[in-house]
Amino acid sequence: EGAVVVDVRTAGEYKGGHVRGSKNIPLNQVASKMAQLQKLNKPVVFCFASGMRSGQAASLAKSKGINCINGGSWSSVARAQKS
Repeated sequence: EGAVVVDVRTAGEYKGGHVRGSKNIPLNQVASKMAQLQKLNKPVVFCFASGMRSGQAASLAKSKGINCINGGSWSSVARAQKS
């Protein structure tokens, strides 16, 4: 509810399917985009193919004071969004 979904897969993987309305910020760019995420002033749900790397992104964001969770796989987040 009001959260921003951030998919941390590569642009190519994202193009193959993603959560409707999500933002694509590849994991290797997440650290440099923290200020941008903080400015959103909304909770963030990170997702990936399996959830491992989205966990890394969530840990980094939490260390910067961002309200976020590891949503796991993007397909699980997409299913939850439809509910």
